Amino acid sequence: MVEEVKVEETKAEEPKEKVIIPLEERKMNYREDFFGKPAFLTVSGQLSVENYCCAMGDVYTFGPTFRAENSHTSRHLAEFWMIEPEIAFATLEDDIDLAEDYLKYCLRYVLTNNVDDIAFFNKEVDKELKQRLEDVASAKFPRVTYTKCIEILEEHVKAKKVKFTEFPKWGFDMGSEHERYLTEKVYMAPIVVYNYPKEFKAFYMKANDDGKTVQAMDLLVPSIGELIGGSVREENLEKLDKAIKEKGLELGPYWWYRELRMYGTQPHAGFGLGFERLVMMCTGVENIRDVIPFPRYPKNAEF
Repeated sequence: MVEEVKVEETKAEEPKEKVIIPLEERKMNYREDFFGKPAFLTVSGQLSVENYCCAMGDVYTFGPTFRAENSHTSRHLAEFWMIEPEIAFATLEDDIDLAEDYLKYCLRYVLTNNVDDIAFFNKEVDKELKQRLEDVASAKFPRVTYTKCIEILEEHVKAKKVKFTEFPKWGFDMGSEHERYLTEKVYMAPIVVYNYPKEFKAFYMKANDDGKTVQAMDLLVPSIGELIGGSVREENLEKLDKAIKEKGLELGPYWWYRELRMYGTQPHAGFGLGFERLVMMCTGVENIRDVIPFPRYPKNAEF
């Protein structure tokens, strides 16, 4: 005799309507996040590559970087690529020399190996491109302190030679309008600006004896402004810790970076070169969004 089994019919539950919480009302429990703590997109490979520099000497990294800056200009992207060398036993002068030599090497390379491309861009985009690249590749870049640059800008404003959106004064971070004026109107060539105020520079930059400036440098070029930014790194742990705290940061997350100084290091320096801005310079293209396949910028991340 086969026992009859009664199967109860179960009523399928109606799907619940998904509640969508507006982005501005969402709260993140970082303990349940993927990494179990706050994590961010990489803004630079520099701090990591310093480890390699301390172990291996002269090194470099090349990769994507992210900047959440609300900048709507023809020179800014939220995602771009950077070439970042780090050199051991280096001074600020060594860093500047490398930056200048590297840029000139790149320009000479495209002038020699991309003749047809340069001819095309010279004809269709910028008729002064080829001559400008040749001039830059053979020029000696003037090296000017930040303080001197501000003095020049203030003098030109007072003499009514130029009118800026933001009045230049010592202690502020120069904008593109100031950088381009210096390269295009004053020196009419790429220049290297160095010894910036510590207030708006990063904690890892080596302090000068004046207590006001750090050993930082920017290489500025006509039409673009800043192409390269770099500095000597602070190798003294006590001074590094002080700078981290002055910037309102916690020491904990930088334990591995601090240990480079704690257990022995050497003087080192480096810089970052924006690859897309270099492409702009080599092609004469005026908008950075036109030299990268999938541009991402504020309010736009379609790809």
